Amino acid sequence: MDVHNVTAEAETFTCNAYLATGEQTTLVDAGAMRGVVDVIREHTDTLDAVVLTHQHGDHVQRLDAVLDAFDAPLYAYGSHPRRDHALADGDTLTVGDEECEVVYTPGHADDHVSLVSESALFSGDVVVHDDGAFDDGSFGRTDRPGQSRERLIESIGRILDRMPAGVEHMYSGHGDAFHGDVREVVERALERAERREPKYPDD
Repeated sequence: MDVHNVTAEAETFTCNAYLATGEQTTLVDAGAMRGVVDVIREHTDTLDAVVLTHQHGDHVQRLDAVLDAFDAPLYAYGSHPRRDHALADGDTLTVGDEECEVVYTPGHADDHVSLVSESALFSGDVVVHDDGAFDDGSFGRTDRPGQSRERLIESIGRILDRMPAGVEHMYSGHGDAFHGDVREVVERALERAERREPKYPDD
């Protein structure tokens, strides 16, 4: 599975939006970068699916532009006026060339899902590798209205329970993609979240 971060060159705040090419060319999140449609077109002429990890603004601001440009079906857990397929925990879908399991992972957002395949984890904002708060294993913020550290901790545990052995690629909503022992990174994120200390103490 070839995965491209199509918002990597953004000059304004956005999530990482990942294009996985292959049998079912899929965009995971649309991001907030103007010009993302042009970057996607550098890699493919068609999109078979757009999948949302959750619907925070930095993940969906350019969603309409992407859907209009590629006429792709939208998969999402939470309701959305353009949703074609409702995701549920335990569903499977093909992303690029790999079958992924949908894991419901609330805490950072009520509608958050992660995608797990035999080799990769698309973790959205629940777990990241490096995001300015922690390196080599960080977790999504939970200090804003509607967020919950307790639910996030449960969600990270659910990822560990459902993630196959040998996953070597983690594509998260912020920070860098990680290639290596993903389980170690997720376990470190869980340990830090369980301390229940503020992620950003100065905020």
